[in-house]
Amino acid sequence: MAHSQDNALRLMIVDDSVEAAEAIVSGLRNAGIAVRPLRPRSADDLADMVGNQVVDLIMAAQQPGGIPLADVMQHVGNSGKDLPVIAIADTLDEASFTEACAAGVRKIALRHRAPQILAAVREEWSDLEARRATRRLEARVRETERRCDALIESSRDPIAYVHEGMHIRANSAYLEMFGHEEFEDIEGMSLLDMVAPQHLDDFKQLLKRLSKGEAPPPRYELEARDIEGNSFPASMEFTPAQYEGEPCLQVVFRRQELDPELVLEIEELRQRDQATGLLNRPTFLRALEDAVDDAAQDHGQHGLLLIEPDHYQRLLQDIGLDSADNLLKAVATRLESVIGGNAQAARFAEHTLAVLVRDSDYEQTEALARGICEAFAADVFSIGARSAAVTASIGAVQIGEKIASVSQVLAKASQGVQSSIGVGGNRFELFDPSAVDRAEEEHIRAWVARLRDALDNESFVLHYQPVINLQGDTGAVYESFLRLNAGDGELVKPLTFLQIAEENGLLSEIDRYVIGHTIEVIGQRMQSGHPTTLLAKVSQDSLDDDDLPQFIAQQLSQHGVPGEYLVLQLPEAKVFTHLKAAQQFASAIGKLDCRIALEQFGAGLDSFQLLTHLKPNLLKIDRSFVEDLPKNADNQARIREITAKARELGIQTIAEFVQDAASISILFGAGVDYVEGHFLAGAGPEMTYDFE
Repeated sequence: MAHSQDNALRLMIVDDSVEAAEAIVSGLRNAGIAVRPLRPRSADDLADMVGNQVVDLIMAAQQPGGIPLADVMQHVGNSGKDLPVIAIADTLDEASFTEACAAGVRKIALRHRAPQILAAVREEWSDLEARRATRRLEARVRETERRCDALIESSRDPIAYVHEGMHIRANSAYLEMFGHEEFEDIEGMSLLDMVAPQHLDDFKQLLKRLSKGEAPPPRYELEARDIEGNSFPASMEFTPAQYEGEPCLQVVFRRQELDPELVLEIEELRQRDQATGLLNRPTFLRALEDAVDDAAQDHGQHGLLLIEPDHYQRLLQDIGLDSADNLLKAVATRLESVIGGNAQAARFAEHTLAVLVRDSDYEQTEALARGICEAFAADVFSIGARSAAVTASIGAVQIGEKIASVSQVLAKASQGVQSSIGVGGNRFELFDPSAVDRAEEEHIRAWVARLRDALDNESFVLHYQPVINLQGDTGAVYESFLRLNAGDGELVKPLTFLQIAEENGLLSEIDRYVIGHTIEVIGQRMQSGHPTTLLAKVSQDSLDDDDLPQFIAQQLSQHGVPGEYLVLQLPEAKVFTHLKAAQQFASAIGKLDCRIALEQFGAGLDSFQLLTHLKPNLLKIDRSFVEDLPKNADNQARIREITAKARELGIQTIAEFVQDAASISILFGAGVDYVEGHFLAGAGPEMTYDFE
């Protein structure tokens, strides 16, 4: 389950122990889940939060004291909201399991089994999102059905819906064609009553075949009969449909005024693109929808390819705009000679062709894409009186149950085309959802090798963002940010690779790289007469590195840097769950005169309690309180509360992510000591900010 920061999990934790609740939040954040926690302190708080705040998931401790699990479930039931509850137990026995199940919880997890808690949260959150999506889809379906019904009623085509051979809906054009005034006249009437006697036996056989699930014919011709018994030539088109949730057939009954062969010819022309002779876009989209539906319902495998001639605009300049249709005709002819009879080709856009190949597995789709590329590259195309070499870029998608959505299929195919064009063309990219897991493993291995190489060959670089004092101090202060030099001027930010680095044991080495180079830069600044304080981030992994303080001491000594110029930042959530290690680390670097900053402060369940166990030198206020600050009175009050507490304890404060002048004014009035953000100055490789 991948959720972005914009879709954070709004989690309520009902637990007497703040430390235990914070451990749960920290564990979820470590797993990449953005959490916005709530923790009611009483039954009244619980009732107020459940009733008035947006909550996705509740985790309730099943233990003596505090708010009983039964009361939690009662409040959830009274709210009328879809709120899944996970019971957290210290131990699990038959009695507690029975009690939790009887109360109505959806999952039970053991407190000391972090993977179990994580799995329960992911599963329940995914289920909740699925239920919400289903409700949204149901609402859209109802609205779509209402609109479709209105369109059918206003259609000039005679349309009826038939269930088990009986009419259940018909529009005005249908009633008029057969001489009826109201639908009640034919409601429940058999479709056989609309057929002339000489065609009844054949039509009965058709209905029997359709009732057994056979595919309807695209067109069925017969003589129909109106209410007065008059016969007239007609054609019928059948489409499987649903009406008010029931499976049925949509029948379009057309009076046949023209010669049947001419009608078929007109219908064929209606489905074709005049320039290329291929299927047109609407006809192809209907075929694609059928293939996607088959993949979703019957686990079918099909392939979609979008094909564009490379350097199309340059080709037009060479052959002339008047030859554009000739170019596409030549490309279409070559394409049809390659794809064979089991595929459908279409002109999908101005110069984009499409191929749908039914019952094609990954290897077959890949072979077809490769064959088209090779056939284009090996041929010289005759374009009117001219000739040209034309290669193709192809975006292909293996349609299966995991990507059973027309919009997703087309989006992935389009991305593949653009990606192929972007690297020079004459190639194809095939997206197979079932191969995503394998691709992810290869992606991780490649990143681990890349990070290893960056550590070994100094491919990391540091950027610096000024941290500006609001209280009159003009000393130079910067925060250092890690970047990976990917070559060709491209710099990769840490969010792209830190999770991979953590999972593969590389974070401690990266921390040492950052700290070592930060100290080296401070030394260089001091030698040039510009003493500068630098802030550097330290990960949870480094808290467990007993040798890190010694490494810092060696670097400070080597570069002649007083420890007071180095500020090491620790995330509040990590400190809360690794308090002893954080205390030992802070004590060790304190002996070197280095300072500690707590970042993301205020986002936890009880941030102020942490300050009774660890006294940092600086607090970096969580950026969520600074966003949209001028319009958010609650955030303004929270910042004033944090700065007042910090001043009381002799701790300085930093507000990051400042976006406008109004926010700076509010922060200054609240007593914040330092600010940083792109509004003031962005991060860059040089330290050129004028603090004077």
